Amino acid sequence: MWKERVRGKVEELFAKAGVNFGGNADWDIQVKDDRLFEKIFSNGSLGLGEAYMNGWFECGRFDETVRRLLDKGIEKAAKTWGNFFLYLESVILNRQSKRRAFVIGERHYDLGNDLFELMLDKEMVYSCAYWKNANTLDQAQKNKMDLICRKLDLQPGMKVLDIGCGWGGLARHAAKEYGAEVFGISVSKEQLALAEERSKDLNIKYEFKDYRDLKDNFDSILSVGQMEHVGYKNYRTYMEIVYRSLKKKGLFLLHTIGSNSSNKVTDRWIEKYIFPNSHLPSAAQITKASESLFVLEDLHNFGPDYDKTLMAWYNNFEKGWDQIQKKYGERFRRMWEFYLLSCAGAFRSRKIQLWQFVFSKGDREEIYKAVR
Repeated sequence: MWKERVRGKVEELFAKAGVNFGGNADWDIQVKDDRLFEKIFSNGSLGLGEAYMNGWFECGRFDETVRRLLDKGIEKAAKTWGNFFLYLESVILNRQSKRRAFVIGERHYDLGNDLFELMLDKEMVYSCAYWKNANTLDQAQKNKMDLICRKLDLQPGMKVLDIGCGWGGLARHAAKEYGAEVFGISVSKEQLALAEERSKDLNIKYEFKDYRDLKDNFDSILSVGQMEHVGYKNYRTYMEIVYRSLKKKGLFLLHTIGSNSSNKVTDRWIEKYIFPNSHLPSAAQITKASESLFVLEDLHNFGPDYDKTLMAWYNNFEKGWDQIQKKYGERFRRMWEFYLLSCAGAFRSRKIQLWQFVFSKGDREEIYKAVR
């Protein structure tokens, strides 16, 4: 009786978003194990993700399933006790403290360069591409890197800091195309090893370092895909360190995924399996942290481009999976599919955004001209 009631509750909830169990639409869910319903009922998004990893259901277009669920606000009706305990932990602890800074590198970015080489573009840029006037992922990522360099008005000889430099794609673009001297930092040993290998003979230096240990000064600073790992308790500290590190008349570009609301926690499944100690900032949290330090010169939202980027990554992953399946295994494949497709659906629903902020110290003589 209890199982039937639980199943009925879950089916009713999903039906509000036009998602049916056993239906014929691509976004409908095909049940392989009836334990799925209690898992969703008890654990919300965490349960849904774990059920997918377990092979308890299949779906032709799970990205569209997620988009439909989020469009109807189903996630709000599926709050569980686990969210409350994660909230308490986030309030009580600094989950992105300096002591924990390298956890994300070890658990995510160090998974294996072979995985990311297979999935990403040729320069291995692991952030939202810019699809304006682009038909391929390689071109869209090149567009994004060039967009950032133009927004920063990079000139030959400029000393540039890249916080969270990844595999060095943007650093190489700035050095080769704009003649910049680049200093990149990362908390991933695997990223830095490959970045150094690919950046030989370029004016680039990399270090395994947390942003809180920065001491030098730079003409320009860029932060791409880093703010998601800083945490709301450290936003002001982050801005103060960037301010201290930026020379007068310099520009700071902050590229980040963002939330429509100011929260203190992230999705439980993403937190557990993909990005530990992560947090998506709101625009209000970012601008609050910058108050009395920076002038906001430009804000650019191209969140829909991340949907397209994630689907390109997903297609690359699916096409190349046979090359790495022995190393990673079936459960990892399903976990990674759920990650890429659920995030694509979230961007498609406009529940999360992709922002590029450009800040100055307010002492530039010329008027900033926004670039698109």
